[in-house]
Amino acid sequence: MKPRVLVTGYGGFLGSAVCKWLLNRGYRVRGIARNEYAELKQLGVEPIVGDLRDESRLGRACEGVDGIIHTAALAGVWGRREDYESINVVATRLLLQEAEKKGIGSFVYSSSPSVTFDGAPQSGIDESVPYPKGWLCDYPRTKAIAEQEVLAASQVGKLRSCSLRPHLIWGPGDPHLIPRVIDRCRNGKLRRVGSGKNRIDTVHVDSAAESHGLAFEKLLEADCRIAGRPYFITDGAPLECWDWVCQILKLDGLKPPSGSISLPVAYGIGWMLEKIYRISGRAEEPPMTRFVALQLGVDHFFSIDAAKRDLGYSPMKDRPKKMEELQEDWERQKRAL
Repeated sequence: MKPRVLVTGYGGFLGSAVCKWLLNRGYRVRGIARNEYAELKQLGVEPIVGDLRDESRLGRACEGVDGIIHTAALAGVWGRREDYESINVVATRLLLQEAEKKGIGSFVYSSSPSVTFDGAPQSGIDESVPYPKGWLCDYPRTKAIAEQEVLAASQVGKLRSCSLRPHLIWGPGDPHLIPRVIDRCRNGKLRRVGSGKNRIDTVHVDSAAESHGLAFEKLLEADCRIAGRPYFITDGAPLECWDWVCQILKLDGLKPPSGSISLPVAYGIGWMLEKIYRISGRAEEPPMTRFVALQLGVDHFFSIDAAKRDLGYSPMKDRPKKMEELQEDWERQKRAL
């Protein structure tokens, strides 16, 4: 009988794709999230409704599983610090403790390249880059804390863990990146920062899901090469940032805004708005932050040589075909509204 895998955040964009990859390989899949997802249940996922910070529900979710793929997280660039701490750090810590208590052998953590980002350009860097001394918002800070705890927990003969860092996940059904860019353009909040020629990496959701499955299988085989290590995961084909934005806008028939601002000005506006919003206690995200300005204005692309070598990871090859699928999906979503 195939091993049973617990996928946290199993109804999310990445989590659901991971579930489908595992099911297609014959694994038994259990998912935990705060809601039940009927489509995935019909496909064969055993659902558990609960919060990862609820130790009794977490204990039930971990009962009888052979491995964990932890995709649940609080993402974004704005919000209450205590929420990021609780969901990204405390929940991960509880999950690790439960895995060790129940003798679960494999733990794959879904992280982010932003855990290494201090504002400087990242041009083809590999996993040897250190964590920064400070972060620009609470999401990368808390993900970095959790990632370090996951990697430190890896022990030969006991829990084997690794961390994957997929960057800007895209594809059909994307509820985050693509709708956000299109919405900002529609509302007049999108501007090119700098020349727009800074290079960025993306990763198709199917490739991101496959990388998590491959890592799980390697850990299941007790492959010591990947235990305790992080891996960047991308499409392996960096794009110019503004060109990628234009491709996204084209899905909705939108013209890219002609206006642009320099990176120093965008960063300064972000700094000022963050101060104002914090002092006034406003909950909504400012139209610009330091993190967003830098993500739009500097390089952030990564070497995936280690993932290719150690995981057997092969990035997506046919971007034009995947963009056609994305266009068809976006049009279906619009018709359904």
